[in-house]
Amino acid sequence: MHITDVTAVWLHCPIPPEQQHLSDFGRIASFDAVLVTVTTSTGLVGYGEAKAGVGSAAVCASLVTCVREELRPLLIGQDPRQINRLWERMYNGVRDHYALTRGRAFPILGRRGLTIAAMSGVDMALWDLGGKLLECPVVQLLGGTCRDAMPAYASGGWADVDGIGQQLLGYVNQGFRAVKMRVGVMDGDVDTSVARVRAARQALGPKIKLMADAHGTYSVPEAKRFCDGVADCDLFWFEEPVNADDRDGAAEVRAHAQMPIAAGESEFTRFDFRDLIQRRAVDVLQPDLAICGGITEGRRIAALAEAHQLALAPHLWGSALSFAAGLHLAFASPSAIILEYSLGANPLLRELPEEQIEVHDGMIAAPVRPGLGVTPRQAFVERYAVKA
Repeated sequence: MHITDVTAVWLHCPIPPEQQHLSDFGRIASFDAVLVTVTTSTGLVGYGEAKAGVGSAAVCASLVTCVREELRPLLIGQDPRQINRLWERMYNGVRDHYALTRGRAFPILGRRGLTIAAMSGVDMALWDLGGKLLECPVVQLLGGTCRDAMPAYASGGWADVDGIGQQLLGYVNQGFRAVKMRVGVMDGDVDTSVARVRAARQALGPKIKLMADAHGTYSVPEAKRFCDGVADCDLFWFEEPVNADDRDGAAEVRAHAQMPIAAGESEFTRFDFRDLIQRRAVDVLQPDLAICGGITEGRRIAALAEAHQLALAPHLWGSALSFAAGLHLAFASPSAIILEYSLGANPLLRELPEEQIEVHDGMIAAPVRPGLGVTPRQAFVERYAVKA
């Protein structure tokens, strides 16, 4: 068996105006992702997702080019079952033989950013192929499940102080026992964010888990003020308080905060997560497997969480493919604690796959379908593909 083709398609999915929401990213008018397809000589096909933006909308043309022009030539003719070897080939380029014989990385210049995101989509597709080949879910390739089901949290929460309680209660009424809301620069000032969180907690009562996500938009003093203002609101975690590049600032906020700090959705490779851990900047690791290096790198990041007694909660804001990849990783890791489930309008999550994600009473069962368990609808792909 060998790889005969690797393709990449930018999917641009407009959101109907009545379903759009406002955040610090502006009005969310579309969901965008790159669908990566790896085809083998036996006709077996694997699917993966690569992301050019950690949020919803992004221009993905460069990512498509990277897959087609940089990674595809490295992969044609290779054995798709050798996932570790192919990851090193993509990451180290022409020096991959040095990396494999000397036991350390000799990475290409694009060891962060879009190249790693492009690799993520390819790697995800290779794991999908591996599961299909052995007729088992990817989680079995990772050693099997640690649990039969996991709790999910409803991810949304953009309403103002007068509406946030009702919005989050709407999620609870769907069976979720944990919810996440957005705060930060979108509120204009810290006091408004604090007021919204306090209104949310008052509406939810003490038994519903509540998280707050600032999308990295606070300064360090603002993040500290926010932590003080919501200290009695029992936040399950405070996510991305400051700019992801401000490692020292994040550590300062964590040392000050009374609640766990979550971060990692915009980080690349295990080395970024190692730095967060060494700076003592994080309690909950949130790798996005369509960004950080795919499932191969995701399992290394999970191992870091396990070794340092930190929690794992993959970032699952994307298409059904990245959702599934993070799901399989979470079920395989003893450090995983909860799953993100988007309550925003997201056709890539709900309309792209033939198979639907099932959430019952706020719980998601362990995956059982072969591979990632996601089959893209070809009619959907054709409708939303951006023509090169």
